[in-house]
Amino acid sequence: MFEKLLPYDAAYLILGDYLQYHRQFKRITKRAQIRFEHRDWVGVQSDSRERLSLYAESVQATTEKLLAFLDNKATDRLLWREMKQMYLDEILNFNTRNIAETYYNSIFRHSHRGLSADEELMFVHATGSYREFKSMLPIFYTFFVTYSLENSIRQLFTCYTFDAPFEDIERDIDLISNVLQQKLDAEFKTARSARIEMLRSVFFRNKGAYLVGRLCLDERMHPFVLPLLHEEQGIYVDALLTEMDDVSSIFSYNRSYFLVDTDIASEMVDFLQTILPFKSLSELYNSIGFVKHGKTVLYRDFLRHLAKSDDTFVLAPGIKGMVMSVFTLSSYNMVFKVIKDKFPPPKNVTEKEVKAKYELVSLHDRVGRMADSHMFENFVFDRNRFSTELLAELEEEAPSKVQINDKYIKIKHMYVEKKMIPLNLFLERATLEEAERVIDDYGKAIKQLAAVNIFPGDMLLKNFGVTRLRTVVFYDYDEIVFLTDCNFRRIPPARYHEDEMSAEPWYSVGPNDIFPEEFARFLVGRQDIREIFFRLHGDLYDIDFWKTTQEQLRRGEIVDVFPYHQRLRFRSNDLSQDA
Repeated sequence: MFEKLLPYDAAYLILGDYLQYHRQFKRITKRAQIRFEHRDWVGVQSDSRERLSLYAESVQATTEKLLAFLDNKATDRLLWREMKQMYLDEILNFNTRNIAETYYNSIFRHSHRGLSADEELMFVHATGSYREFKSMLPIFYTFFVTYSLENSIRQLFTCYTFDAPFEDIERDIDLISNVLQQKLDAEFKTARSARIEMLRSVFFRNKGAYLVGRLCLDERMHPFVLPLLHEEQGIYVDALLTEMDDVSSIFSYNRSYFLVDTDIASEMVDFLQTILPFKSLSELYNSIGFVKHGKTVLYRDFLRHLAKSDDTFVLAPGIKGMVMSVFTLSSYNMVFKVIKDKFPPPKNVTEKEVKAKYELVSLHDRVGRMADSHMFENFVFDRNRFSTELLAELEEEAPSKVQINDKYIKIKHMYVEKKMIPLNLFLERATLEEAERVIDDYGKAIKQLAAVNIFPGDMLLKNFGVTRLRTVVFYDYDEIVFLTDCNFRRIPPARYHEDEMSAEPWYSVGPNDIFPEEFARFLVGRQDIREIFFRLHGDLYDIDFWKTTQEQLRRGEIVDVFPYHQRLRFRSNDLSQDA
């Protein structure tokens, strides 16, 4: 009798599960402060992984439930059109309407495997600006900067409570005030008014908590970020960050996502963009944990870009990889990676293993050294936008991944990542001073990956990229393994002189054996840069570094790797690794 209500019931089935997902998302996020207060760093990392996995698990369960409910009407387009409209009617006044739309899209895609984006049945384009949703109270506290900076900073800290003592809050207030005063004296003498606006929510990640805000001088806005650490003696402020590049590094797309509680994600993203104008909305949604919606925003942004540009997709510059075909658009800051159908020797991995490595990276602590990526399926492009060379490469190297007709090319599976300059290309045209800075960061990248139990496997320069901030990032994942699974060995002495002349090793080599002495032969080509690298990171050529790091990991130690420079820390004599 009430069959007409089937679209409504189906829409509400999705909506009910979305609300359950969102509640659990927030619950995991709210645990972060408790973890910080109890110094439960393993728990923080576990929660980060659980929250990342939560979306896929929820979508899978909802899809199965919905398909069972719809039965033989699961492919009825008219029904899905009505479902979409009724779902929209229900979420129209939600403060998380944009996130709810993305959840619906995920259910649709999982219910229609093999189909591309469907503008009629999906929320391909946003249904509103979301700027109509504003908190009843501002999402930030406001503190007016008076002649006494200490009083303003002291007032700021009264708004944040932790169930753990500060080590010495008055000392921290003095340190913050001194750094802020120096900045005001050096750069902002002419400002007529000054205030500090701090987001009410605290940002948590790994062993740190961050108070995030902005310093408003007249109409100019500058970051104002206070990283907090918690050690046995209590909580303390580790730095004051007021430069855009330093804060950009904290919110980098190469880092794990923050655990930060927010009711209206779009409002928080809007605030963050005032201090990070170079960050895309997609990156900012990712940074606060709404990864799938970040992917939605990236897709919408890409469609807009395609509509207003006319340049051609071409093969990405650099040495061609054995596992991926990589292409890009000169006017867009992303690259597109397609897994080849066959991998030539010496590659000894399968497509399934490559996908598993990308999944591993998405769940792991990327420590600022592994590129974030979004996976897209059944992505349709205009064939006329592809260069002849690129089309030929895809047809030859990945025929099972592409479908090509006169008008369109559909790519069944690909990864989208931020564009970087391959490290080998950067060094080709770098001055010696630039090369030293970047090759030093290359060594730091390898060490910091090791600190989070990642061994890159193939550490050639072509597999690393250089970002806008001159940070070195790894982006070739097909050979990564857990460091604790590696067997680091010294090369045994040759038995005879002929052994050293042989092309084959005179010693046995197991599948997990690594010989750091060999790194010197192939990591860095240019002699002058190789000498710099040995001076700065020669310990990478010896097994002692690797075995010591393995022992730390096996003891369950979490090594401090800070997303800001050592020179910015108040405790500048601390020997922990910096960004």
